[in-house]
Amino acid sequence: MKKKNLLLVFSIILLASCTEKRYEKSATFPQNATLEEKLKIASHIVPSPQQLAWQELETTVFFHFGINTFTGREWGDGTESPTLFNPTNLNTDQWCETVKNAGFKLVIITAKHHDGFCLWQTKTTKHSVAASPWKNGEGDVVKELQKSCEKYGLKFGVYLSPWDRNAVSYGDSPAYNQFFMEQLTELLTNYGKVDEVWFDGACGEGPNGKVQEYDFPAYYNLIKKLMPNAVVAVSGDDVRWVGNEAGFGRDTEWSVTVLQNDVREEAKISNEKLGISTTSKELGSKELIEKAEKMVWWPSEVDVSIRQGWFFHPKDDARVKTAEQLANIYFNSVGKNSVLLLNIPPNKEGLIAKQDSINLAEYGQFLRQMYAENKLEETKTWKSKQQCESKIFDVKKEAKFNVIELAEDIRYGQRIESFSIEVLKNNNWETIAKGTTIGYKRLLRLPILNVEKIRINIQARDNFRFKHVKAYLAEEFISKPIIERNKDGMVSIKANENATIKYTTDGTTPNQNSELYTTPFEFLSKGTIKAIAIYSEGKKQSDVQSRDFDIAKKEWSIIARSDEELHYEAEKAIDNNENTIWHTPWNSDAKKHPHFITIDCAQQLKVKGFVLIPRKDMLGGIPYNYDFYISNDGKNWKKIIANGEFSNIKNNPVNQEVLFQQTETLRYFKFVALNEVENNAWCSVAEIDLITK
Repeated sequence: MKKKNLLLVFSIILLASCTEKRYEKSATFPQNATLEEKLKIASHIVPSPQQLAWQELETTVFFHFGINTFTGREWGDGTESPTLFNPTNLNTDQWCETVKNAGFKLVIITAKHHDGFCLWQTKTTKHSVAASPWKNGEGDVVKELQKSCEKYGLKFGVYLSPWDRNAVSYGDSPAYNQFFMEQLTELLTNYGKVDEVWFDGACGEGPNGKVQEYDFPAYYNLIKKLMPNAVVAVSGDDVRWVGNEAGFGRDTEWSVTVLQNDVREEAKISNEKLGISTTSKELGSKELIEKAEKMVWWPSEVDVSIRQGWFFHPKDDARVKTAEQLANIYFNSVGKNSVLLLNIPPNKEGLIAKQDSINLAEYGQFLRQMYAENKLEETKTWKSKQQCESKIFDVKKEAKFNVIELAEDIRYGQRIESFSIEVLKNNNWETIAKGTTIGYKRLLRLPILNVEKIRINIQARDNFRFKHVKAYLAEEFISKPIIERNKDGMVSIKANENATIKYTTDGTTPNQNSELYTTPFEFLSKGTIKAIAIYSEGKKQSDVQSRDFDIAKKEWSIIARSDEELHYEAEKAIDNNENTIWHTPWNSDAKKHPHFITIDCAQQLKVKGFVLIPRKDMLGGIPYNYDFYISNDGKNWKKIIANGEFSNIKNNPVNQEVLFQQTETLRYFKFVALNEVENNAWCSVAEIDLITK
């Protein structure tokens, strides 16, 4: 009996000596710690249980729905009448069933956007559904969605915008913070379990706007008290915004980062000292760690909309992301150590639109098919004994694959700095992929392979643990053709080399008997071109690609501009090429705003609006506020829009379509940029166009 007790004690001591020290969510480095000591500590920072559960969701959904759905805006200004809100057939069961079938596990509703309109029965303001005609003012979108989430087994989250353009108290910091916390209390006490609280960091007040100091620490304490298991994003300590709204994570994505949530002053000072922000290229490099005093577990969330904007707009019906595009986003978000937050905006009826539903169903089916079978023989969890190790995995007999999944066991931290993958061919190892970080999940897309073995080579900061290594065979998408038109009105249609292209120019749906595309053709008028790509001698064909064109800009010319940088001439704003830009000089003594561009259309046109296409790389110069003028003689000008606003253009640089209050006749027009999203002195525009009647 004594021997057994001694053996038990010895086993406990041995187990304790082997247990790794872990730091939940954060760790502060000792003073004068060496880089090696810092890396050791960084390797042992781990997620909280709530962060781990959130990461394992992989894909989540945003429902942007509210007063903007009925006004056609992205950022309402708070003056909208609540009577505009009146969905004719709201069905949150349809929302939840659609996203559940597509594989999503949590949904977040915009309970209050920047316009201040509340989708629940609140006691804090009259600017809510209670003042709308919908259900005679007795409806509650938040309640209906929460019940639907319970029905379909989905987790539930709420978005509550700190920026409120309607609240009278906004700008009176103590009063507004109390008002905001009352709204937060209602949402966290009257609607069951809330799994995620989403605080937007947006604020477009500008230098002359109201200055509101948000009491985020008080918000966080309230959430911890009322809903302790909820994660707080993205102006929160649990979830970090990836830094763009394009649907793509970093190639090197560290969940354990030197970047901290800068709503706290000490964190803001640390970030500025290190010269980093949410948009920095890398957030956990050795160079940054060497200079840092603290590191936190702050994983990345990639948010993107299935449509051009965040709210539903009928004009975007032809630009809903396809299943192929959604799959590509999945690989570049979840497949790069992030969680995907896909926005799916319900329409004015209160339903997810038909095309959105179709594309989501195809996307969900693609993922189910891909994950149906692991093509590798079963292997045990890989626990390394050193920082640099390799391991060979056997492929199932005659199995083919084109996707490899690598996954660290992040319960023990994120430690892998780089990896390479080899396959055995003709008794030789051939490298087929390389990368940096892995984290929760890394997905590698490859050509279809038929090999017997693969070898994974790892370089890490400390001994590492793999959750698993798997391989899958994903179906290949039949890509749609690409339709383009240059300034001269010449249309070109491109597809894969082995495809035959058929097209129409009258808006009808093309089929295998339609016009055969061989060379570019002239299309100067306003209209719709549709095309399909046909493969395998007519046995397979792509979905229809559709492209709407306004009148060609063949005769347009620039007659004046404020300034231009060499190789970034103003003419590039009307060359019908979104990859070229007009850019004013960006040196230290560059001329400040306003910047302008004046265009001669060479003929009188009846116009109902204009389109500005910002540069897509988000590198600077993107206009925020603007004026727009028209003229028939180039001398006498009429201001159509004064101090217009491109809402959310900074983070979501999609085409900005602006409609006039009435149709106007013009030959000349002038666009004047009044400022820039980052308050820089310079201006850039990829393309500017008109919307003719």
